[in-house]
Amino acid sequence: MAQESRQYELILLGATGYTGKLVAEWVSTHLPEDLKWAIAGRNTKKLQAVIEELTKLSPNRKQPDVETCEIEPSQLNTLVKKTKLIITTVGPFMHYGEPVLAACAHNGTHYLDSTGEVPWYYDMVAKYDAVAKQNNSIIIPEAGLDSVPADMMAYVLARAVRTKHNAACERVIMSLYAFKSGISGGTSQTMLDLFSNYSLAHLGKSMHPYSLSPVKPAYAVGAPASGLPHSLLGLVSVPELGGTQTTGLMASVDTCIVHRSAGLYASTSDAYGPRFRFNEYMRASSLLGGLGVKLGLGLVGLLLALPPTRWILAPLMKAFLIPKPGEGPSRESMKNDFMSYRGVGIAEGSGERVTARIDCAHGGYVATGITLAAAANVILRGRLGETEAGRLGGGILTPATLGEPYVETLNDFGIKITVNV
Repeated sequence: MAQESRQYELILLGATGYTGKLVAEWVSTHLPEDLKWAIAGRNTKKLQAVIEELTKLSPNRKQPDVETCEIEPSQLNTLVKKTKLIITTVGPFMHYGEPVLAACAHNGTHYLDSTGEVPWYYDMVAKYDAVAKQNNSIIIPEAGLDSVPADMMAYVLARAVRTKHNAACERVIMSLYAFKSGISGGTSQTMLDLFSNYSLAHLGKSMHPYSLSPVKPAYAVGAPASGLPHSLLGLVSVPELGGTQTTGLMASVDTCIVHRSAGLYASTSDAYGPRFRFNEYMRASSLLGGLGVKLGLGLVGLLLALPPTRWILAPLMKAFLIPKPGEGPSRESMKNDFMSYRGVGIAEGSGERVTARIDCAHGGYVATGITLAAAANVILRGRLGETEAGRLGGGILTPATLGEPYVETLNDFGIKITVNV
């Protein structure tokens, strides 16, 4: 079915959820006013309440239509045929994501989502990448906070290294330099479900740094070199990123996506480099503080990975530590949220360096609303033909394949990406 004949340009699925509402707000306030779009979900009354909130934000704008739909193949096939692009925030994606992605891949509909579930992404590549290519469906999972900052940091630094030093980029190192952001019930539930839904063998295979890359590196590049105190504690020190670096909160997820981007660009003039390696960390206040974070995150991961301790820990976390599904940080608590990243790209051979930063005056969930709305704008109204995603025409791709038009749109929408600061 030709995209030109479809009723809508965009349908947002899951608009009544915590993240979905934020995406709806950014679509309503930042995409063109003549956009033909709809919000979709199971409950008409809740969808209408979302429209009432959007009307308060943009009273003079025509509001989206309402489409009701269950996460069920026949209804989803009908829904996706009505639109050029689906954005879905209905998670955990290991439970609810595949029918939506499959419907888009089979019906030539473009797709964006907010997942951070690499094991699920890994399975979707195996099942639907070829189908999406055949039907010219541009499928971009992980187009939210997972993993847009990391993916775009690596993209701009690899380009800058190549432009400034006429060399391949051997490594990009990124740090979550500073942030204030809450956590939602949906994100928390997803973290708990990953360990019960997948075997440790599948988690290990799918979370390997190059598990998603169509091209493997020429040789394995190790961790960045550091001095003796850091090495003994399993930490690194990178002066350009603020000194001591500890375990990154989203490093294992982001690394897989960035390496897929590098693999997708490998045969192009924008290739990152044959030995490219991405490392992600989080800035620590001190050596002891960094060690505490590293040990704490490692211990929680170990306890959740083992069934006996998971059966004890998960109910306690749900009861006392994490929000319920559908809940998240309040508007008031998010007023002073922000995300700030630093990155350094290193040229192969010479070791010459280029630095960059990404800054967002919002926390993670609003940032996800921005990144999804910006990606939709590039696909629907931007310069898609100038991007690697446009050249490929379909397949399971990454945010970085939206290229320079996406960098520019993110900057316009408030996520500032600057190089050589």
